[in-house]
Amino acid sequence: MSGPAADGLRMRRAVPQDLDDIMWLEHASFPTDAWSASQMSGELWSPHGYYVVVETTEDGAPTVVGYAGLSSLAGNPVADVQTIAVAAEQRGRGIGRALFTELLDEARRRGVHEVFLEVRADNPVAQAMYAAAGFEQIAVRPRYYQPDGVDAWVMRAKLAPAPTGPGPIGQETLGERD
Repeated sequence: MSGPAADGLRMRRAVPQDLDDIMWLEHASFPTDAWSASQMSGELWSPHGYYVVVETTEDGAPTVVGYAGLSSLAGNPVADVQTIAVAAEQRGRGIGRALFTELLDEARRRGVHEVFLEVRADNPVAQAMYAAAGFEQIAVRPRYYQPDGVDAWVMRAKLAPAPTGPGPIGQETLGERD
């Protein structure tokens, strides 16, 4: 889904100017435990973060319909999936999976060997997507999501080395071509 529009959608690296669109989607997706604008802004500006958005390219002006973020310190072989959200009317189109795949690809590009995440215990769709990507539940954080009091599953996956091929979104691969 990265690069040119596929089915009217385009994935690209998030920029700080996306904050308002991301926050609208954050509050729509997580009404009781949304991040604050200052928290999200810090993530978008962080040198350790990697955030991507999916936007529609239909009907004129692009509209953000999904976003996801990864955090990993330079040189650290561990990363954390911070968040993934997709607009309700866009779910079921593979956007969440595409965002998640891009985060894992970026983790590999950064030399990460293990990725961790938390997922709500009452979100079987996300749990299944993570399990299909090789994540396993390793712990439970009781009442992690507040104010709902919902447990979080802590999940972990070990990553294979980075594949060769195109670099990060928006950058061309340098090298010889056939």
